[in-house]
Amino acid sequence: MTRSWTHALSVAAVLTALTAGAAGCSDDSTPSSVASKAASAVQSVGAGLDAAAADARKKLDSVKDGVDAKAEVSLGSPTKDADGRSIVPVKVSNTATDKKSFAVQVNFRDSGGNLLDTVVVTVSDVAPGATGEGQARSTRGLSGDVKAEVGTALRY
Repeated sequence: MTRSWTHALSVAAVLTALTAGAAGCSDDSTPSSVASKAASAVQSVGAGLDAAAADARKKLDSVKDGVDAKAEVSLGSPTKDADGRSIVPVKVSNTATDKKSFAVQVNFRDSGGNLLDTVVVTVSDVAPGATGEGQARSTRGLSGDVKAEVGTALRY
């Protein structure tokens, strides 16, 4: 297999895992198992993402009693900081009746849809009915036109 074909299969695996998790199509579709599967798929994309995927998996797996909160998360537009790292504002809305925290996996992609990086942002102690804000920052400098998307979001 050529490198580009292998890369395309890896990206397809990531998209399949994320889509299945978001749709709840898996027999084991608890938020933590969806997060773990997504992080596992991300890890297979390439050596450059290994550390980021492992960190994302560790953070998402540490969430206890988390529920899917992807619909409660919005992202701003990515920009670059002075170090060339991509940053994106993360906003969460707490629709629960008590104070909650959020763990949000943000995936950074190039204009072709290829996964460049993944990070998890924690927004803590958001009051009921309120919004909270955080910022996702890529683990390394990313070049080109970078897009951001919510991978997994857990409210706990």
